[in-house]
Amino acid sequence: MRKSKRIPQEQIAEFLNMSVSCYNRREKGLVYIKQEQWEKLAKILDVSVDDIYESDEPQSFICMDNASANFNGTNLGTSNIYAVPKELLETQQKYIVILEEKIKELKKLLEK
Repeated sequence: MRKSKRIPQEQIAEFLNMSVSCYNRREKGLVYIKQEQWEKLAKILDVSVDDIYESDEPQSFICMDNASANFNGTNLGTSNIYAVPKELLETQQKYIVILEEKIKELKKLLEK
């Protein structure tokens, strides 16, 4: 959002009363952003908090095309990285179990 509005990191950092490097780490997702900071960011960006808020919920990252990632989460092999909410993965796993059971049932019917 900051980039689309062409607001430099320096301006945001000053508004949040922190150094540019401190703000940069927050923007990259390396440092937790407090609720009051989300509210200040929304104010300077002239948007609602909901438009910019990113949940702290655990997410899984799926790297496509046999990509590898370093320990900072930076993708070294491709730009195809997707964040998938944990709940979605759990739901998919449950659905896979159900489908596997159905497959077993159908194989038994075919054997008869």
